[in-house]
Amino acid sequence: MKVAVIGAAGGIGQALALLLKNRLPAGSDLALYDIAPFTPGVAVDLSHIPTPVSVKGYCGEDPSPALKGADVVLISAGVARKPGMDRSDLFNVNAGIVRSLAEKIADVCPKALVGIITNPVNTTVAIAAEVFKAKGVYDKKRLFGITTLDIIRSETFVADLKSKDPSQVSVPVIGGHSGVTILPLLSQVKGVSFTEEEVAALTPRIQNAGTEVVEAKAGSGSATLSMGQAACRFGLSLVRALQGEENVIECAYVEGDGQYARFFAQPVRLGKNGIEEILDHGPLSAFEEKALQDMLEILRADILMGEDFVK
Repeated sequence: MKVAVIGAAGGIGQALALLLKNRLPAGSDLALYDIAPFTPGVAVDLSHIPTPVSVKGYCGEDPSPALKGADVVLISAGVARKPGMDRSDLFNVNAGIVRSLAEKIADVCPKALVGIITNPVNTTVAIAAEVFKAKGVYDKKRLFGITTLDIIRSETFVADLKSKDPSQVSVPVIGGHSGVTILPLLSQVKGVSFTEEEVAALTPRIQNAGTEVVEAKAGSGSATLSMGQAACRFGLSLVRALQGEENVIECAYVEGDGQYARFFAQPVRLGKNGIEEILDHGPLSAFEEKALQDMLEILRADILMGEDFVK
């Protein structure tokens, strides 16, 4: 497998690259790209770690050498949130970055599985889709918004609350990847039960966990280490599916049947062609059903913003 990390010199990119260097299958190639001139140095640094994964770094204006031959492309490029900003404030900068990267991917590795980390994910995934469509290479089975951070936060917070081993906790998260569009399905967590008060407190904590990190870092950044872990988990799932492992299931922000919105985070079964099957999210509690209906207008507006940006 060849995995390209785009935005590899940033906080998320470096954390993600470190994890992939240690966890990709033997014989894999890891390509690191960023506009920053020290990106090849990041690759050299990682290359000293004794694992059977080769690392090469690329910098400058053109990501094409890093993208050539990539099976999986993970995009973390862009600016991070600062205190007082929400994800929509990132749009003006990050939208253009994702558009230009999507154009290069369409030209160089149109069959790659593409995972987008760059916020606002609700919008940037739509931007990439419209670029691919304009280039005649769009395959909705191969484009993903990585929302795994919402899942690992949910697993952590539930485990803390219920004194469980977090590795034994599974929490599906549907909707989008910002604020109220993040909907953890606490009613579906096996082996635990929640009071109405716990659900009412835990749901907004999961939804606002990114702000918790931004404020705690006091202006020096947003979630990078936990996002690196989340992106690694999802990226490795894509690799395992490409290599033929069966029943690889993750939640991701993808284009489905449009029941709620054009793009929607939901469980998907991954395979050699990307999405093999979009799975039903299962029954919702009354609280979750109301939260779902309340988010849809915001989610659809976020998607429309991305579509209009390209058009």
